[in-house]
Amino acid sequence: MHRLFIAFFLLFSLVVSDIDHNSELQQIIQNRISANRASNESLLWGTYRPNLYFGTRPRLPESLMSGLMWFGVNDLESFQKIRHECDQSDKLEEYSYKKHDGRDFALQTITDAENNVILTTEFLKVSGGGHGGDWAVRISGKPISEDKPSGLSILYYLGLEGDGSIDLESRLDQSGLDNPVELSGETPDLGQFAIKIVDGPDNRIPRSAALKMQTHPDLRKTQYLGHLIPDGDIWRAKFYLRGFYSQKLEYMREQLASGNIPAPPFLFALSNQVHENSNFYIFQKLVEAPFQFDIFFESSSSPIHIEDFTSSLQSSLKDFDMKFENTFGLASKGFDDGQVHFAQTMLSNLIGGIGYFYGSSIVDKSYTDVDENEEFFWDNRRQADPKLTPPSALFSATPSRPFFPRGFYWDEGFHQLIIGNWDNDLSLDIIKHWTSLIDNDGWVAREQILGEEARSKVPPEFQTQYPHYANPPTLLMAIEAFIERLDNATNSQQFNIDDVALNFAPSDILTTTTDPSILPTRHLQDLNLANSFLAEIYPKLRSNYKWYRRTQWGEIKEWGRRASNSREAYRWRGRTPGHTLTSGLDDYPRPTPPHPAELHVDLMCWVGFMARSLRDIAERLNEEDDVEDFSKHYKDIINNLHDLHWSEKDQAFCDVSVDDDNESVFVCHKGYLSLFPMLHGFLPNDSPKLGAILDLIYNPDELWSPYGLRSLSKSDKYFNTEENYWRGPVWININYFVLSSLHKNYAAKPGPYQEKAKKIYKELRNNIINNVYNEFKRTGYSWEQYSAINGEGIRSHPFNGWTSLVILIMAEKY
Repeated sequence: MHRLFIAFFLLFSLVVSDIDHNSELQQIIQNRISANRASNESLLWGTYRPNLYFGTRPRLPESLMSGLMWFGVNDLESFQKIRHECDQSDKLEEYSYKKHDGRDFALQTITDAENNVILTTEFLKVSGGGHGGDWAVRISGKPISEDKPSGLSILYYLGLEGDGSIDLESRLDQSGLDNPVELSGETPDLGQFAIKIVDGPDNRIPRSAALKMQTHPDLRKTQYLGHLIPDGDIWRAKFYLRGFYSQKLEYMREQLASGNIPAPPFLFALSNQVHENSNFYIFQKLVEAPFQFDIFFESSSSPIHIEDFTSSLQSSLKDFDMKFENTFGLASKGFDDGQVHFAQTMLSNLIGGIGYFYGSSIVDKSYTDVDENEEFFWDNRRQADPKLTPPSALFSATPSRPFFPRGFYWDEGFHQLIIGNWDNDLSLDIIKHWTSLIDNDGWVAREQILGEEARSKVPPEFQTQYPHYANPPTLLMAIEAFIERLDNATNSQQFNIDDVALNFAPSDILTTTTDPSILPTRHLQDLNLANSFLAEIYPKLRSNYKWYRRTQWGEIKEWGRRASNSREAYRWRGRTPGHTLTSGLDDYPRPTPPHPAELHVDLMCWVGFMARSLRDIAERLNEEDDVEDFSKHYKDIINNLHDLHWSEKDQAFCDVSVDDDNESVFVCHKGYLSLFPMLHGFLPNDSPKLGAILDLIYNPDELWSPYGLRSLSKSDKYFNTEENYWRGPVWININYFVLSSLHKNYAAKPGPYQEKAKKIYKELRNNIINNVYNEFKRTGYSWEQYSAINGEGIRSHPFNGWTSLVILIMAEKY
């Protein structure tokens, strides 16, 4: 009886324990849902239109968007130079975010010397309430020179796409709208909202208008125009504005012919009309700098509204400066105020380049069965069959606002190294968006050109994506960096569901993870949440890895090559005689002409990197079978890397092809390609091959320059030839990659080459920082690449993508 009682008691205890465990588990799951909701709320609204000088939108496929346009009103030709999309042909002296925290606050300055004005755009957001909260924008301007006119037409537009409505509530008047201008609206996703546009107290009309004053329209008021625009067309706001002015041109000609010439501001005033069912409104301020006006968006569900806008902006500015120093510690490292300002601008421009994109891609799946195993495969003619895909969404950083305002797979991993240091969970959100685009076959398009607005910036010949084309899998670099941050989080409050070992109560978790101040780091403070993130994206990453192995394989036995393993060899598909765009190194010299017998050393390294990274993730997730597979793949790849790609004669890792007799030969063009085994840390510290690579790096006749490492050896016959994109110029992403590997793998660890690695690291770091900073001071911009001859910034600018890695170089955060 006693034993029976004990057994019953133990069984009862287990049942109660199981109930308690399930209750805690359900509470934790609910807390996660609440935390995710809080994060989505925090990131709903933002400056997510990076191709514009300034614009806002929510992370919704169809919703409310806003944007800024302006032009001078000092002469009759100025309206033809409307500023809207970022465009180098506008020849602005600079436009850059000086502060941008990625969530709640942004400050940008735009210097337009032609119109004698420095514009400032400021953005502030208060999240909460279920529909993304409230936000406000301040547009202000000051003259560059007080002695010159600075009359401007400043236009701010609001457009609604999809279900819902937006209405102008202010009393309509042909002379203009009184201050403040008021609108109201409602959508299924945003709920009810109100918008106010409020003039600054000291605004004045343009000088030219004051000299030739007319009574109609009243330029002291806000001029306006309301139209019904088809869904998907809000991005063409400048086109519609130009259409209005083209219709008004005849009236302007009549005025000129009669000799009754009003001042330009009156000619350029909007018509002050609202058409039926309008979903698009332009509001115009005709002003002389200095001026200011504010736009307030208030959600009816928001419990907190922006009260004192000015003091809130000042507080946010101080918070940004404090967080920047706490994150990167540049002042404590001895960098002066100018260098800190430079680094803050680089970070802010990268974050200001984050966009939300939605739309269809153009994909040609008919090319999935292209036989690239025949000679002259790139010249095979076949009927193209590009088709629009179903629409998809992407939240992503972008390399360059004027030239590349869209997502690039190759670039994004580098972007997230920086953003992840600043805001860990913002970075994870972007990574999750990217991994969601990996299809059921394991493929993801290397360029994400989603929708007509994105395609408007891409030449037609580059718009189509092909499902057998790869790109370097740099997202795994960002995921590795996240795991390293997670492991280094010394103050994290961790819990584990499986062990039911809670360090604090579930209610505490809910409070902590939904607190806005903790949102940027919540995955670093909750081990279970971090592992669930990895578990969610892991199947997609594994599928992508399998796709690489299945589609980018290279031939070994077919060409009489000897290697430790007969399977591990790789070749980029999509080659042409002058380019390997899929490699990310575009015109870097490769075997000529292309041949199906080629093997590419950089791709071999990327696949090896994937195997190692996924092995480490699989270990964290207890995917034991995968750990075994990835470990074997990695070992075989490293062995074959040396067997197939090391040229003893050239003392370098090289691509491989065949000669006229179909004999396997090395094709060696020393440069970035030669560095990949070292970049990924594949070489032991005592390897003579490491010594050879360090010699190549430090040789001024090869890669070394005062401005950073050249992309191609100065001694190579293709150096600085033809397109000269990756044939000499200095690229910051690869220089960062070199510094990172030297710092972590070779300068920090004992070995025969440690001192040389230290010396190279120190000098290369100084060269990169000094040149990028000096060019920023000289030109006002960061650049896509830098000349290997004189260090000048070249190609697209501003290039706020991986050039921003200079911040991590300064902070030594690798």
